[in-house]
Amino acid sequence: MKSVEHAVVGAVVSAAAAMLLFPTSNGVAFGGLVAVGVLLSVFVDLDHFLIARAMVGDWRNLERAVTNPRVGLVEQEKVFADLDEEGLVQRRLLSHHLVGGALSLVLVLLGFWSLAAFVAVVLYAHVLCDYLRDIGYA
Repeated sequence: MKSVEHAVVGAVVSAAAAMLLFPTSNGVAFGGLVAVGVLLSVFVDLDHFLIARAMVGDWRNLERAVTNPRVGLVEQEKVFADLDEEGLVQRRLLSHHLVGGALSLVLVLLGFWSLAAFVAVVLYAHVLCDYLRDIGYA
């Protein structure tokens, strides 16, 4: 999915999760949680650049996205056009699972149970959207 699509889904899921997991939060805290959820939903995809670097041995995909804002923001399907699509798909979904699991675990170990659940729900929605797009349902 494109970043804008992930941001929209992230906003909806973050708002729902914030209401359920932090029912007594004030408006500022609620807005902060939604903002964090949206950022998490979008920026978890930066792992794609690390994966691409490992696959091709250089940073050409990151350079393409940064030097051409149209590709980086609007035509995102062109960012990784030179990579093996199936290999990237498998690796990025694994990476998202690892990031989500590790971040949630760290938050649990620090005693932030509700925040860990929030992060897990937001990243679960992100991965689910990626799966749905990959199989042609979204």
